[in-house]
Amino acid sequence: MSTTTVNQTDCPDVKVPVPLFFTIGVVSLAENLLVVVSVILNRNLHSPMFCFICSLAAFNTMASLTKTWETLMIVFANVGQLEKKGSSEMKLDDVMDSLLCMSFVGSISSFLAIAVDRYITIFHALRYHNIMTMRRTKAILGVIWITCGVSAVLMVGFFQSKFIMICFVAFFVVSLAIICFLYFYMFMMARIHAGKIAALPSSSGGKFGRQRWRGSSMRGALTLTILFGAFVVCWTPFFLHLILIMVCPMNPYCECYRSLFELHMVLMMSHAAIDPAIYAFRSAELRHTFRKMLLSSDCKQRS
Repeated sequence: MSTTTVNQTDCPDVKVPVPLFFTIGVVSLAENLLVVVSVILNRNLHSPMFCFICSLAAFNTMASLTKTWETLMIVFANVGQLEKKGSSEMKLDDVMDSLLCMSFVGSISSFLAIAVDRYITIFHALRYHNIMTMRRTKAILGVIWITCGVSAVLMVGFFQSKFIMICFVAFFVVSLAIICFLYFYMFMMARIHAGKIAALPSSSGGKFGRQRWRGSSMRGALTLTILFGAFVVCWTPFFLHLILIMVCPMNPYCECYRSLFELHMVLMMSHAAIDPAIYAFRSAELRHTFRKMLLSSDCKQRS
């Protein structure tokens, strides 16, 4: 997607080596595919939260695959195997831009779904399984994927329109505010809610079970807060880039910031590689599944 303008300053564009782009893309692609396959194969991970995490990993897989393919196209174009401005290449570039937009909108939509799921888990623990059924989870995922696909096509088709760019940035900011509010509210109200659960008349074993449920839910919320923090750190520079294009397209200081565009792209790609490492570090079940899959594949190769 073209988000650069003609430099009017002495700030040179910062170039990132193509092999670095390619390496990050391949690593993140392999990691996120591992997450998707793990969630599909392990029945213990067939819960709403892990379904949303699987969706997030699938969107990350899409972004990694798209950027890896785009990097290969750049390599082929530099050696004269592809026309940089050919009609087929331009159409393929539009497709890749659409997939990248879809992966972004899908990632933040998945984070929204996860935040709402964690909210229900913590504050409506006794009715959670009645509210977040797998049928509803699948319906939510279907809406997310269809909406993201349509939005991505519209964004790429009308990206030169300042209105579309404003909508793109506004979606990021509003979603960011909603998710931050939900997590802040969850952590601030968790102790009060725990006190209400503890006050319910039941056996000590029942209270202990509810306390374990709350502890598990809060650990899940903390994991997803870390994931969301990584998302904000990796994506915010790119959105600041878009905002500066709208606000000060010819300002020399803004141009200096936009000269770092390729570094912003590295951060965006790195996010897809960071997420699976956080899953593995925070989830014992995912670590066990990863280990089981890797060890079984290793045994098959030896035999």
